[in-house]
Formats: sequence, structure tokens, C-alpha cells
Amino acid sequence: MNNRITKLFNIDFPIIQAGMVWCSGWELASAVSNAGGLGIIGAGSMYPEILRTHIQKCKQATTKPFAVNIPLFYPDIEEIMVIIIEERVPIVFTSAGNPKLWTSHLKEAGITVVHVVSSSKFALKAEAAGVDAVVAEGFEAGGHNGREETTTMCLIPMVKDTVNIPVIAAGGIGSGRAMLAAIALGAEGVQIGSAFVTSEESSAHQNFKQKVIDAQEGDTVLSLKQLTPVRLLKNDFFEQVKEAEIRGATTDELTALLGKRRAKKGMFEGDMHEGELEIGQVAYHLDRIRPAAEILQEIWNDFLQARTILCQG
Repeated sequence: MNNRITKLFNIDFPIIQAGMVWCSGWELASAVSNAGGLGIIGAGSMYPEILRTHIQKCKQATTKPFAVNIPLFYPDIEEIMVIIIEERVPIVFTSAGNPKLWTSHLKEAGITVVHVVSSSKFALKAEAAGVDAVVAEGFEAGGHNGREETTTMCLIPMVKDTVNIPVIAAGGIGSGRAMLAAIALGAEGVQIGSAFVTSEESSAHQNFKQKVIDAQEGDTVLSLKQLTPVRLLKNDFFEQVKEAEIRGATTDELTALLGKRRAKKGMFEGDMHEGELEIGQVAYHLDRIRPAAEILQEIWNDFLQARTILCQG
């Protein structure tokens, strides 16, 4: 497929691997890029010098374009941006903050900038800030979601009708059929997270990968809406959050319950009881651990097959 997204990123397939905390280091990013998609290093769980190491190793592992995802609320954001420019990262995906703060700075350095949004209002603001594309992420997605709770099926055409820049669909996409639906709604590419969590190259703990594979329909719930909404797999920690929310816990209580290491404890260290387990609704479709390249190729082949069947019908 040759469209604005493949041209913008210089990739073979309009399939982008999401920049997921604790799950997407240089191994996964380089594997996806080598397979013809766009791999992303998730900076949200990395200290600045750790990020630099991942960028350098990614450059050694692939000659293809790759990106770094940066949550804009990151406490060391200035240092992170210096590293991004010094290491000549070609593409940056920003999220969780105002894109006006850093977009022009990055673009002056020759970097392609994409911002993640959860509504058409924020997509319009991102376009005004000068980003090259937006990721429109529906509330089916894993990790942190928008407060609007707009589904991907509704969000994509809304954003497409609002902006002129390319739209990348995210949230609940784990197959070629879902990719075809997103393209039909106006997206020019898809961003996929949960499916790549279960890849061999993902830095997620084996316990977490298995938990995702074992997930059934309804095993994920959007939680912590008083703080920043996040989709979690049900476990003991989730039940603690649920109980606290039912009794009307304050934001301070919820913040204390969440702590600083819950996500690392669950997704990276493998504590399936007390850890925070972020994953999308599409988890119940996933059934095995395999190489990232195989996941990408299956999604692409499934997309082509579904498109052919649709055209023949």
C-alpha cells in the first residue's frame, strides 16, 4: 500500500507498533521496523540515559525508520528532547500533553512529529500545533485513554472529517479485518499495541504475556477515571481499585494506591496479583507468543484477504 502514511514514515506497510511502557524496547521496535512496519521505542518507562541506550541499540539492529514515543508529562522532558535530537531519531510520537510545547522544536531539527489524541477537538489542536499526523485512539485501547470514552469506530470518521493531515487508527485493532474497517472509516494507517505485547521481542514479562493470552472477553475494564483513565486486566490490584472507587475514594487515596511502581511490578516484573496490567480489549483475540514479524505479516495478509473478499462481494 502506498499512501500518505507509508510515504511519511518511508515504510512498506501502514502498520505502526505502539510505544508501550515496559513492553516496547529496542528489540521490539527494530523487529517491527525490519518487518516493514514502524517500530516505536516507548520512552515512558525509561530514564534518559536508558532511552539513549535503547535508541543506539535500535540503530544498530535496523537500517529502517523507527520512532520514539514520549509522554509529554515526563519529568525529564527537556533531557529526553536533547537525547532525541542528539541521536537523530527520525520520528517522534508525542502523547499525554500539549503538542504545542515541543512540536516546532522537534520539526526544526528535521523530525517527523505525530501526536496521539482521543477526540476531534484535540486532533484539531494537534494539527494547529504543526504535527505531521495524528493517532486517533479509541477507548478500546490498552493503557491510558481519553476521558471521552469514544470508541474507535466513532472516533476515526470524526477525526478524519476534522483534520487534513493523515489519521492513524488505534484501539481494538489486532487483525487485518479490523485494519480494513479502520481504513474504510478514513484512517491511512493503524497503530497496534496489545498484539505486539505478546511478541517474542516484547520486553513484557512472560507472566504478563501469558495473562494476556489467557484473557477472555470482558476481562479488561477502564479504571481510575478520577486520575487518568487506564484499561486494566482484572486481578487483585484491579479489585482494590474497584473497591476504592465504589466507596468514593479521593484522588489522593487512588494516587497512593497506584503508587510509582505498579506498572513495572506487573508488566515488567511479572507480579500478576499486585501489579498494574495495562492491555486492550482485543486481548481476548490473542492466543500465542510468536515473533513480531509474524504478527505483522499475518495482519497484513489478513487485511489483503478481507479487502479482496469485500471487493468480490
